[in-house]
Amino acid sequence: MDTYGDLIAADDVLLFVNAAITSTGQREFHDDAGEQRLSLDFLHAYMLGNYRDLYAGVLALDINDHNAALIVRRLLETSGEATAGQRRSEGRLIAARLATLPPQRVYGLFDALRRAGVNNRRTRAIMRDWLSARPDLAFDAVKYRGALKRALRHAHLTPAGEELGAFLFAPRTRTRYATPLLETWRRAHHEQVALYGLPLTVAEGFAARHGIRRDAFLERMAPRMTRLETLRLQESAQRHGITGVPADLTRMPLTRLATYVLALPVEDRVRRRAELTRALESAAGRVAGAHRGSWGRVTAVLDDSFSAFGSVHKRRRPLAVALACHHLLAALAGDYTALWTSGRTDALLAHPYGPTPLGRRILDALDTEPARLVIVSDGWDNAPPGLAAEVLRVWRTRLDPGRRTGVVHLNPVYDAAGFDVRRLSPAVPTAGVRDAEDLPALVELAQFAEGRTGLSELTAYMDSRAARLTGAHRQEHTP
Repeated sequence: MDTYGDLIAADDVLLFVNAAITSTGQREFHDDAGEQRLSLDFLHAYMLGNYRDLYAGVLALDINDHNAALIVRRLLETSGEATAGQRRSEGRLIAARLATLPPQRVYGLFDALRRAGVNNRRTRAIMRDWLSARPDLAFDAVKYRGALKRALRHAHLTPAGEELGAFLFAPRTRTRYATPLLETWRRAHHEQVALYGLPLTVAEGFAARHGIRRDAFLERMAPRMTRLETLRLQESAQRHGITGVPADLTRMPLTRLATYVLALPVEDRVRRRAELTRALESAAGRVAGAHRGSWGRVTAVLDDSFSAFGSVHKRRRPLAVALACHHLLAALAGDYTALWTSGRTDALLAHPYGPTPLGRRILDALDTEPARLVIVSDGWDNAPPGLAAEVLRVWRTRLDPGRRTGVVHLNPVYDAAGFDVRRLSPAVPTAGVRDAEDLPALVELAQFAEGRTGLSELTAYMDSRAARLTGAHRQEHTP
């Protein structure tokens, strides 16, 4: 049986997980960037100092890349404080998590370790193993040349092959490279046609040097762009009147696609309604997978109030998460009802507006007698203030003490002052959410926030996630 200390530890871990899912240290609607960073740094220091094993175990959960990199950095900075067993388990988790991060994020982490003077044997081994597992170091040498050079120097590593070393440290000493991509880079200095064989971000620099018009450049680069590059540049292409940069929306990740849709003018959303709706439903169906239609009767309360605008750094991010959750829940449910706080019924035309009458919408939602009620909101209930908490308290204690209806609150915004995501009521669990794709796992994780399970169950859950992550990593890298 869990002791009082175990219950406190479980609560601390869940609080940190919520922060690690939602906060990126950037400005939010109610908090500036400084407050976000200060609050997040405190939580990292607190968790590392008090629960090192659990802190490392959080790497296996669905936290955002910013916090994953921070955890890895702090673990490596404090290697001397870990036992031999901790270093082994942490090493496996770190290697597995780094393999899932975007390469630019990992190179940024390596730079941070270099600036902090962290150069112990463990750090060098982790850098060596990650670099040796890269599928194409020539590509990295072209796209992340400066970062790769610094990483090799910091880890005391020799580049694989004389040619790669020459390219990184003395590129003008060669009149020709045998590696096609390196030779393309060399030729791009004096041949315009060659730059179209380079990664987009590198080619952009050469295009500017050669004075190539932006519209002509984007049109010719379109076939080589990745899906995410195409999505990011489609608006730019439209401003230049380019029709040759079509985004394959049906293959885009769900939350990113929702962000793209909300960035479109309303008239464009209306004109492209069928295309955008098909794309969102297709993305949601891919996430739901085998669980499609298995959740029974589901009602969602979705926050599209003015605070769903987010901030200049996370423009419309809370609303995009709500829109993505709306489509995913529709795919998971057998019978689905969506209730937006604004009262609108056309999700495709959602925009941040008005107050947040969460209490009233929750009353409407409970009237539908759902098996699951999912609330997606930043938790600022203000029309009238506190009604949502009172509705949920009465529902749980008086009307549904047997929990016939499962209720979970998913919050996409970190509250720096409270060191957590803002909660609606102690009567229902709250979990942080960054991407709608994580919703099924977060609903599972939310059971621990209800107080009905303790540290032993939470630790077992985290261990199972860690085993899954490290097992998948070992499989992927076994010859």
